[in-house]
Amino acid sequence: MSVSSQNINTLPYYQIPDHPDTYTAGTVTARMIDGLGFRFYWATEGLTPNDLDFKLKADGRPILDLMTHVYSMSTIIRDAALKVPHTRETFKKPLSYSELRMLTLNNYKKASDILKKADNLESFNIVFKGTDSDRVVPFWNAINGPIEDSVWHCGQIAASRRISGNPINSNINHFTGTVRE
Repeated sequence: MSVSSQNINTLPYYQIPDHPDTYTAGTVTARMIDGLGFRFYWATEGLTPNDLDFKLKADGRPILDLMTHVYSMSTIIRDAALKVPHTRETFKKPLSYSELRMLTLNNYKKASDILKKADNLESFNIVFKGTDSDRVVPFWNAINGPIEDSVWHCGQIAASRRISGNPINSNINHFTGTVRE
């Protein structure tokens, strides 16, 4: 039995949303984030406590730690889309599997919805809040940084869960972003 049986209607990315009618920098980037959201949704759907603790090797990260890392990168993507300085979030207790999954998917959805409306991405810098000054990084780094790094980690989660004996749903189609019923 999975740690949480979240209703597919409450979380985005069970399937990839319909594509926009036009190609702009914003719609293409939003589609990349939608693809990431779809991959994260299915890489993390139905994980068991055994999966969450599973490591590919003794000194590797367990799946739950990978999910935490992906969540932290989703906050960078979200904050760039919102055009607000990014500060590392701190919590009194670690986020649960369900919380990490929900927050990460909602961060992707929020960023995608904003970026779909953008013609260009020049004003969507990553701003790291500093104590003395902020560090401003162009959105280019969001693409090769937190977006692509998160895709990489979704693959690690999918591979880890397969090895732990709980492969992802075989009815998903990454090419079309759909699920065969």
